[in-house]
Amino acid sequence: MNSRERIIAAINRQPVDRVPIDFGGTRQSGISVWAYVELRKRLGFRETALPRVFDVYQMLADIEQDVAERFGADCVALNRPAVAFGLRNEHWKPFTFPSGLCAEVPGAFSPEFVAGRGLVLKRGGTAIAQMPERSFYFDRLEKYPGALHPDLAQWHAPRLDAVSLEHFHREADALFRNTDKAVIAAMGPPYELFNGIGQGGFEDWLMTFASEPDYVDALYAELTDAWLENLRGFHAAVGDRVQIIQICDDFGTQHAPFLSVKMFRERLLPAYRRGLDWIHANTSWKVLLHSDGALVPLLPSIIEMGVDILNPVQTSAAGMEAARLKREFGDRLIFWGGSCDAQGTFAHGTPAEVAAETEHNLRVFMPGSGFVFAPIHNIQANVPPDNVIALFDAALRFETQPLPACPT
Repeated sequence: MNSRERIIAAINRQPVDRVPIDFGGTRQSGISVWAYVELRKRLGFRETALPRVFDVYQMLADIEQDVAERFGADCVALNRPAVAFGLRNEHWKPFTFPSGLCAEVPGAFSPEFVAGRGLVLKRGGTAIAQMPERSFYFDRLEKYPGALHPDLAQWHAPRLDAVSLEHFHREADALFRNTDKAVIAAMGPPYELFNGIGQGGFEDWLMTFASEPDYVDALYAELTDAWLENLRGFHAAVGDRVQIIQICDDFGTQHAPFLSVKMFRERLLPAYRRGLDWIHANTSWKVLLHSDGALVPLLPSIIEMGVDILNPVQTSAAGMEAARLKREFGDRLIFWGGSCDAQGTFAHGTPAEVAAETEHNLRVFMPGSGFVFAPIHNIQANVPPDNVIALFDAALRFETQPLPACPT
């Protein structure tokens, strides 16, 4: 199988020749530029250029082809032209971070260093993000609609413009023709309907969500009207050159969902289903939801609203044990991630411990396929390179040294 065939087979629960792997196919399965630099050194790969940061919000490295091939990556991302903070990924330039790291960044990325605050990124004189000293990514400061509580008689959700649609058309065609990888699209806008919509004042947004149902429904109507318009334009631009479309929204904490099943079904499910029903009725795409946390109480509703694939499968969150997920939801959800506890073993364990946990989860998730292997969220700056190697090598070994199914 080539990579695209392998991913398509997995998400349709068909046999695969080896474990399908996502490394950098989304903005939630990539690697911090700090960890990436150390990984390349550990692999002994020759440096031909500065590392490139394509997502300056999360400080994610653009994974080069030699690294992607070393770890068996089967997916590529179709990203927006401006991935973070409205900064277009063009006119690349070198930039030295306070840690001493020198990397390529978008030309419009020009933060100020402020003592006691670190790097501060501004738009029109207003701070929109900051990277605190000794930190490895930016904190977003700007407010989104849920926090702004806009007047819906005057405010309208953003629509994709012709320049963005031409970008998606050109890039989707190039990725489909020039690689054999599965193409995953993160279209936007809108980007999130619950968690991200409250950026800059999440507590205020939660109070609005709980106490102003008519306003929330009207806001969702505007957001989903824009989403449907954008979906039609996006589909016309990319067609079947995309196999998977991603939506992102965080519904769970480490211990429980942010909201009750009742509120999820009353407010969120109808709004999301408008867009996802259109996708399933008009395209061949599968829908991948990225949502961290303890989601089990919400999973039947998430499936009902039209989600095909769940990422990152945070097995360390309450109730998210691999065996339970496979047993209760494996016939209705494709699991994408679920490799090794990102906050525990992966960051702080030994390579042997990383390999053992990864192999256990593979024994649970792989039978019957319906599984794509990926880090549980992005590989953070503090993850040792030997642990990264151990993680992916466990998946690559699974092809030639199959392990018995783990009892559920």
